[in-house]
Amino acid sequence: MAENDPGIEAWKEHTSAFDRVRSVAEAVAQPQSAAAIADEARVAENTARSHLERLVEMNVLLKADREGTALYTPDPLYVRLRTLRELLDEYDHDGLIGLKEDLQERIETWRAEYDVDAPETLRERAGEAERVERTSEIRTTASEWELTRYRLTIVEDAIENYATYNRDDRATA
Repeated sequence: MAENDPGIEAWKEHTSAFDRVRSVAEAVAQPQSAAAIADEARVAENTARSHLERLVEMNVLLKADREGTALYTPDPLYVRLRTLRELLDEYDHDGLIGLKEDLQERIETWRAEYDVDAPETLRERAGEAERVERTSEIRTTASEWELTRYRLTIVEDAIENYATYNRDDRATA
C-alpha cells in the first residue's frame, strides 16, 4: 500500500499504534520480525517491538529467536481460544451441532470425491497430478480439509463444554 493511501491514513488516524501492531501480528502466516511488523503497521520499529513484547506477555504472540533476530507469530492456543469464544458468541448449542454436521459433511464429501481418508494423503496425490490446474485444485482442497478438520475439533470442544464455556450460564451462576 502506498504511504499516502487514504485508507492507510484513516487507519492510522482512527487506530492506536498498539491496535495496528496487534492486528498485523495476529494476521501473519509466518513468523515476522519487529521491523516487518512495524512497516506494515506504520509505526516506528521501537514502538512495534515494545507492543510486540507486551503481546508476548499477554500470551497473544509467541517469540522465537532466529540468528539473533526476534520473530513473532500468533500463539496457537490464543488463536484457538479466541475462535472458540467467537463460536460460542455466534451459535447456541443446537447451532454448534448443526455446524459440526456441516463440517463433517464437507470432510465426507472430500473423502468420497478423492477416495482418501486424510488431507495428508491428498497432498501426496497432488505431487502425482500431471496438470498444474489439477495440482493446484488438490492442494487447495487439502488445505481446506486441514482447516475444516481443525475447526471441527474446536466445534466439538465447544459442544462438549458448552455448559462450562457459555457466558449466559456463567453470568447467572
